[in-house]
Amino acid sequence: MKLELKDAYAKHIANTASAMMAAAKTAPKANGMDNLECFALSGDEKSALTEKMREVSAITREDFIARDADNIDNCPMVVLFGTRNMPYGVNCGYCGKESCAAAVESGAMCFFAAHDLGLAVGSAVSVAADARVDNRVMYSAGIAAKLLGLFEGDVKAAVGVPLSVSEKSPFFDRG
Repeated sequence: MKLELKDAYAKHIANTASAMMAAAKTAPKANGMDNLECFALSGDEKSALTEKMREVSAITREDFIARDADNIDNCPMVVLFGTRNMPYGVNCGYCGKESCAAAVESGAMCFFAAHDLGLAVGSAVSVAADARVDNRVMYSAGIAAKLLGLFEGDVKAAVGVPLSVSEKSPFFDRG
């Protein structure tokens, strides 16, 4: 059997995406609570995401969102990570509210939920780097995924991480 280079790249990226999701799942979570959702998109589902990103770019007049969509179009896969906003019940005040109940009432983002998302994404991108897969954390992809309703739960914060194996990182000269 002959393994073609393009097939090897595709398999490596899919395996890396799976490993990234496992790393995110096993990353430390405050109070042992897991509010994380993650999945990967390719093909038509990825194209729907970049189309929505371009719509957001046109509405907000933020050109970098369309640039990010172009980057994702040039990558075979994007991994999305999101967190539900469920307060951890510690009344820490990091969100700017006096209690978790007040935070829920106002819709303030729980510090610990956001922190856990950051730890999960950090663990995931380190896996990609160790696998020599180019990647970039993009909150613009998370916005589009939320607008498309791609997450199963009530995700408040999300990011996307496109993956690429090529002679030059598509995220290097971004303008």
